[in-house]
Amino acid sequence: MIIYKFIMPMRQTQFTELIDCKVPIQLAGMPGVNTTELAAAISNSGGLGMISGTHMDQEYLSNTIENVKRKTSLLGVNFLIPFINLDSVKVAASKARVVEFFYGDPDPTLVEIIHNEGALACWQIGSKEEAVQAQVAGCDLIVAQGTQAGGHVRGDIKLLPLLEEVLDSVNIPVIAAGGIGTSEQIVEVLNAGASAVRIGTRFLAAKESGAHPKYVQALIDAGAEDTVLTETFSVGWPHAHHRVLKSCVDEVNSFEGEVVGERDLAGVKKPVPKGSIALPTKQTTGYIEAMALYAGESVGAIKETQSAADIMNELTSEI
Repeated sequence: MIIYKFIMPMRQTQFTELIDCKVPIQLAGMPGVNTTELAAAISNSGGLGMISGTHMDQEYLSNTIENVKRKTSLLGVNFLIPFINLDSVKVAASKARVVEFFYGDPDPTLVEIIHNEGALACWQIGSKEEAVQAQVAGCDLIVAQGTQAGGHVRGDIKLLPLLEEVLDSVNIPVIAAGGIGTSEQIVEVLNAGASAVRIGTRFLAAKESGAHPKYVQALIDAGAEDTVLTETFSVGWPHAHHRVLKSCVDEVNSFEGEVVGERDLAGVKKPVPKGSIALPTKQTTGYIEAMALYAGESVGAIKETQSAADIMNELTSEI
């Protein structure tokens, strides 16, 4: 059953008009953390809920999307280029409003697949050059990711300078990402010209999040100064910069074993090697503190566990 919630129209932008939503907020696509409940809660609060299609075969992804669509009517799906599955991409494009890609050169062939299936194509970029490539490839919108972002980071420029460069270079809607965790910060980037914001870290501590409780508590205890850009967690994805809590870097470096735990990957139990890119979900077991605890510089805005709807209310209070 689809749950309809009356949302008062807020600040309308190119993003809200294109996506047909009420609030210029997109949930970041976080594999393992974005549960169907979290994605639905964001969309039902007026934004664009996202799930990750990474590591999901077409049948598993199709079932997951249908599960979300029983809870809400708006959804986006994110894919990481190093782990792309074209069959799953086609499934996502046939069922979701937006299909988004990250960590690879913008590819017009992928964009064409998305458009042929009736969805909007989005690309997350880390530089002005990538932004231009994404527009040339036919993308409908792009995400400009600054280095303050949690998780894997594409470029080497902070958000506001990057946003200025990108806005001067493209004429498609630009979503700002990286270090955004408060309503005041949202207003700042919208006033700078962004059409929307992309938020991940703040929603890790949502009640609907799939993050492990020890991970959530570490986020609550941390501030922006407690994060670091590193390549420490590179097993499964080498030479890809990512921002995590400093504490997990210290813990994994002092860990003497080869396997730190076990996780659930699209319904299959897998070991978590030391230094794995896998973050700890509620189903993960083992030494959680030595796993990849991704966090952006917005982590200081997390004070407690809240419902996604309450977080959305806080984030939109100044818009």
